[in-house]
Amino acid sequence: MTFRPLAALTTAFALAGFLFSGTATSDFAKHLDRQVHAIHCSVAPGIVAATTEESGCRVTLMSRYSSVLRTELWGGIPMSLLGMGTFAFLAAFGLYLTLSPAGDHRSARRFQALAWVVPVITSCVMGYFALVELDAACKVCISIYTSSALGFAAAVAFVLKAPAAALGAADDTLVSAPPSMTGAPGAPFGPPPSPPDPGFPWLAIPLAGVFVAVPVAGYVAAMPDYSAFTVGCGSLPAPEDRYGVFVPLSGTVAGKSTIEVLDPLCPSCRGLEGRLEASGLDAELHRKALLFPLDDECNWMVGTALHPGACAVSEAMLCEPDQAATILDWAFEHQQVIIAAERARDGAAASMVTAQFPAVRGCVGSSRIRSQLHRGLRWAVTNQLPVMTPQLFVEGVKLCNEDTDLGLEYTLSRMLERSGGGAP
Repeated sequence: MTFRPLAALTTAFALAGFLFSGTATSDFAKHLDRQVHAIHCSVAPGIVAATTEESGCRVTLMSRYSSVLRTELWGGIPMSLLGMGTFAFLAAFGLYLTLSPAGDHRSARRFQALAWVVPVITSCVMGYFALVELDAACKVCISIYTSSALGFAAAVAFVLKAPAAALGAADDTLVSAPPSMTGAPGAPFGPPPSPPDPGFPWLAIPLAGVFVAVPVAGYVAAMPDYSAFTVGCGSLPAPEDRYGVFVPLSGTVAGKSTIEVLDPLCPSCRGLEGRLEASGLDAELHRKALLFPLDDECNWMVGTALHPGACAVSEAMLCEPDQAATILDWAFEHQQVIIAAERARDGAAASMVTAQFPAVRGCVGSSRIRSQLHRGLRWAVTNQLPVMTPQLFVEGVKLCNEDTDLGLEYTLSRMLERSGGGAP
């Protein structure tokens, strides 16, 4: 008896990892048309419907950790695509060990276990980023991590248990039968010996590279040409801040003048802010914010409050411009709590922000600060801005709305180069 079923088990787990990685890659690739699409966030992606709502899977997919080479390519190369190639190789190698005499060779079994270390380590790193850095749980990603762990465990078991049972294998002890059992002294019994162990399967290493490189090359070759979108989507006819409606954000004074149209309780604004800071491109910008709360309590352009409480937080930022970035960070961190409190009781958001930042007490809700907020809204009307957040303008040129997520690094870096800034 051998432990070939363990090799078959590693193949099954590799196929599971390939399935989940393929689902994540499909979700990523759909966004190459620069539109919003539903994504899968389930351990049964073919059974449970995809969703367009904010979820841990969407947060993970839109984050900078979901892909590499994002400055060189729109969206970059998805990590899940690299995972697909890796799992495809592991599935092929596991099937090879299951069906061929190589499964009895200790060197081949050890190489398989070593190869499984790659997805295991990658899963640990990506899991840390998702849970610690992004505070998001992606079910498809967790399924990939689980497949990696189980596949590695099966591969290790194949290394540890097979030699003890694979009698007659080239790298195990050959047992001789007593003369009374065979009629000839020292005659061997058991299965015929396998061929000598060929040693470490060096050829498998470049083969693994081929499994990863081919889908990556195909993905890059099939990508559309995005150069036409790096010129932006229009410009501001009247960008001057004549009435002091902007509040400062992080960045450098020597950077390119940048205006962010945002709502402090808008999840998409929080996502853009995080991606912008994580990209490192914010260091090339002199960033200011135009507050555009999607809250009908102060914004006459909104028919219903999409983010109740946004007016109070926006007013607090206008009350203390020097603390605007700090107030914004606090609002981003507590968005759901603030919105839920305001829905439960009118004025709850104002109470929360004044309790957190006592310097704005007596200012939030005042006619002076409300008038300043209205002047900002009129600035938006003068510049013909759509009623939406976030929006980003660099030197008066608008970054296309479709490029504020996966295409941010690619498009913004080229806009900066065109305006004389950014890395070459």
